[in-house]
Amino acid sequence: MGGSDLPGAWSAYGRLLQHLRKRAGLNQQALGEAIGYSLEHVASVEQGRRPAKVTFTTAADRVLETRGVLEVLQDEVDRAKLPQFFRNFALIEAEVVSRFSYDPLLVPGLLQTEGYARAVFAGHCPPLSEEIIDQHTEARLSRQKLLTRVPPAELSFIVSEEALRNPVGEAETMAAQWQRLLDVGTLRNVEVQVMPSASGFHAGLNGPFVMLETKDHQHLGYIESQEVGCVVGDPAEVSAFGLRYGKLRSQALNGVESARLIERLAGET
Repeated sequence: MGGSDLPGAWSAYGRLLQHLRKRAGLNQQALGEAIGYSLEHVASVEQGRRPAKVTFTTAADRVLETRGVLEVLQDEVDRAKLPQFFRNFALIEAEVVSRFSYDPLLVPGLLQTEGYARAVFAGHCPPLSEEIIDQHTEARLSRQKLLTRVPPAELSFIVSEEALRNPVGEAETMAAQWQRLLDVGTLRNVEVQVMPSASGFHAGLNGPFVMLETKDHQHLGYIESQEVGCVVGDPAEVSAFGLRYGKLRSQALNGVESARLIERLAGET
């Protein structure tokens, strides 16, 4: 990212941090020593060149005795780590009542382990820097707060068997990913279904998609391909998404059968 491309959320966080630090009578060196970060790191955060991690924010709030003032901005800071085309969707996603998705190629981001997500970003073409890989991975994991948010959102994931069999990362990465799917599937507000590879023609062959219901009970769709994302609001198009998703749920394995298939995959390694 060039200086002009830096997200506004990082700059706003940095200015607030600087104000709170000066109000506490600390220089950057002293704050860094108190929270376990270098002077250069603190300076980069204050200048908006580097996003604060949760550990940084928690420590700074504690040392500066700000009662969570910085923590209020953390979600915005994390969201700005996402690819730019995805940020508007992520903002909507964070407050949904329900979210249903079909993913034929990869395990959906909301269910990915850190190792799996990092392997996905590491395979990006053109290559990403290690710093951007770190930022995208952190942002993806931050989105996963939706799984356990209160009040809970109703979440449904249909994942193709091919996506589960595709070896993304090392064998240990896939083993941890399969276990993650089994664990998440036990949450009362989450359903994980597998579309078996032998299912033949089904309603999802046109590609991945997401259906959302906002807190205002507006129904939206989302489609994404080759780093181009589009939020769909036309009622007729969203209705078609709903019809397809209903058909997919009936064509996929149910929750118990899906868990058994994932357990079999884990047992094959």
